[in-house]
Amino acid sequence: MPIGGTRPAAWTTDDISWQEVAADGTRYAILEGDRSVVPFSFAFFIPAGFRDPAHWHTADARVFVGSGTLWPGYGERLERAGLRPYRAGSLVVVPAGLPHVDGSDQECLIYGVANGLWATHYVDPSHTRSAGTPLLGF
Repeated sequence: MPIGGTRPAAWTTDDISWQEVAADGTRYAILEGDRSVVPFSFAFFIPAGFRDPAHWHTADARVFVGSGTLWPGYGERLERAGLRPYRAGSLVVVPAGLPHVDGSDQECLIYGVANGLWATHYVDPSHTRSAGTPLLGF
């Protein structure tokens, strides 16, 4: 949903119009912009107990934890010893191309900002994708 001109925009958790809901309970919405070309903002809901296996993105992501606790880890496997909790109010920057895992033990809402040409690639391509993780072939 591109925003035109200089019109301000804002969302609360109740205002998010989820565009994709996956069978695993994850939800995804583009809040503004276009993930194929220009900077965009998104929201991603992680249900309690969800773990997304190793994957990487084609662009840097700046992720703000809006509620709950995000548990990211870096590398091609889930190594619980390397996970660190990031509670609501935290900012996590994930560089393009860096394999990582993420999830939460409780419901967690994250907001992200990235700079287009966005695709997600799973280290194991047979993994079922979570909501909002298109494999666009970039």
